Amino acid sequence: MKKEDRNIYIGNTDVDEARRLYYEKLSRDFKHEEVQVLEALGRVTYEAVYAKTSSPHYNAAAMDGILVSSIDTEGASDVSPKVLEINKEFIYINTGNPVIEPFDAVIMIEDVIELGGGKVQILKAAHPWQHVRPIGEDIVATEMIIPSRHKIRPIDIGALLSGGIQAIKVYKKPKVGIIPTGSEIIDDINSLTIGKILDSNSRVFEGLVAEYGGIPNRYSPMEDEYELLKSTILKGIEENDILIINAGSSAGTKDYTVKIIEEIGEVIVHGIALKPGKPTILGIVKDKPVIGIPGYPVSAYLVFDTFVKPLIFKYAGLEEEEEEIVKAIVSKRIVSSLKNRELIRVNLGYVNNKLVATPLPGGAGVTMSLVKADGIAVIPRNLEGIEAGEEVNVKLLKSLTSIKDTLVSIGSHDLIMDIVADMIKLTSGHVGSMGGILSMKRGECHLSPIHLLDVNTGEYNVSYVKKYFPGNKMAIIKGVKRLQGFIVEKGNKNRIKDFTDLIRKGIVFVNRQRGAGTRILLDYFLSKNSIDPSEIKGYDREMTTHMAVATAVKTGSATTGLGIYSAAKALELEFVSVGYEDYDFLVTQELLKDERVKEFIETLKSEEFKERVMSLGGYELKETGQIILIN
Repeated sequence: MKKEDRNIYIGNTDVDEARRLYYEKLSRDFKHEEVQVLEALGRVTYEAVYAKTSSPHYNAAAMDGILVSSIDTEGASDVSPKVLEINKEFIYINTGNPVIEPFDAVIMIEDVIELGGGKVQILKAAHPWQHVRPIGEDIVATEMIIPSRHKIRPIDIGALLSGGIQAIKVYKKPKVGIIPTGSEIIDDINSLTIGKILDSNSRVFEGLVAEYGGIPNRYSPMEDEYELLKSTILKGIEENDILIINAGSSAGTKDYTVKIIEEIGEVIVHGIALKPGKPTILGIVKDKPVIGIPGYPVSAYLVFDTFVKPLIFKYAGLEEEEEEIVKAIVSKRIVSSLKNRELIRVNLGYVNNKLVATPLPGGAGVTMSLVKADGIAVIPRNLEGIEAGEEVNVKLLKSLTSIKDTLVSIGSHDLIMDIVADMIKLTSGHVGSMGGILSMKRGECHLSPIHLLDVNTGEYNVSYVKKYFPGNKMAIIKGVKRLQGFIVEKGNKNRIKDFTDLIRKGIVFVNRQRGAGTRILLDYFLSKNSIDPSEIKGYDREMTTHMAVATAVKTGSATTGLGIYSAAKALELEFVSVGYEDYDFLVTQELLKDERVKEFIETLKSEEFKERVMSLGGYELKETGQIILIN
């Protein structure tokens, strides 16, 4: 090689700028493949996965006891006990057994007085679906089990199988070619002589590639011979998704790597402002990344960590995670037993510069609470609960970095929150509109989805914000207009048309929880029609989501419930329209400056979000993403 052909002029590009330049040039068309769920551990979902079946898929007893028809128990009390006869008015049942017609409730065996002769006595009436795990209590068909770009854990496999999923699309593991170069590099320790060096860098790269989710493909060391190295690089390009060339990237007489990349492709950057690691080469050949890494071991490791590791993650759809124990402030009181150490599933989020842990609802059978959890709060023995505002130790299930970047939403439920959560880092707590307002007052969330009707003006949300945040600078981010109405079975054989039908004989209603905007809307119309809630059978049976209401109708445990059109459509039910309402997002004006909130607003305005929302049905998008300031 002539002197003028040597790599004398090596640049000194800033690391972040080098990455930006390089990644802008690289193809973003990452590959995916379909794998069986049983083989998906550790893989990363290419798209959101939605349940095909509900779990449980039949109504099941939640307690050991007796199975009864609730109507047969009416009037039972301490002063007026009722006697029931086996096989006529009750049968014995164990936890997990199917609830069969005509029975619709379970009385715990502890509350049953055995009289002998196949008879028992009860001292309290059972309400419909008491101690029964309804179809879909854990997973509802069509709901999102896990979002895209989610690394699959053992608990996720259980949830996927429970949701009827057999195969899923995942990011294809990138195949990473590793070419060690240098006439002095050898593999065989028995050939080690003066001037020869055992190859170790490529073995480190093999381990790192596998650890970070790629498939390593190491080649034998190549001598410093131009045409031989060129043919090996061309072969490596054809056989791999990413190619690493170790050594030969500097200004020596036999450092050919940069010249070969220039000849067969494009050099984006040669020389990084990184010490050690300056002679790094970032190239592209046939739309594939080719990275020349310096030969010194420390330089090689640092450059790999800086440039190759994030590239593998991009191809594999991975995000780096750390597991550790952190302290978090409990957002509401956690009740625990003195006898046991308790593990409480929690969502975590940084709100007002403090890590807040919000307990997730769900009993022992609710797998999805683990799927959705950010961490596990550990309550020691001999401690009778944790009060709101106190610290608790939390074992992280997600990286602290990921949690810090997460937007915390607590308030009303809607299916569009699943769409948002698939597009940005968002965690949602479904506590109803009033619950969201109270959570915002306590500083537990960044935003609160609300849909609260002012019965005096007919307007939504603004008057409630003024009432509960007097003197505070608040804002409403306009969301969607969504269609509310009665969710009914196919054919609507009970001919549900309006609110007066709810008090008809044989009609069983299923309600939303107190504080939910839908519950407030219901009570408004009941008052308007002079209907006493006590006349409605099932008024006191509460669900926390619209999908749970739709599932109750779908499975026959309720005749109807008030909910949104998209939930009825998702479960192929019929719908009787009541009208559109404003589903908006409450936030402080200060948080409008937060990057997470800015990203949320941009998401609401994006074409992707609008297309996905409109595909659900029952929504109108007017003023979506616009901001109303409230002082």
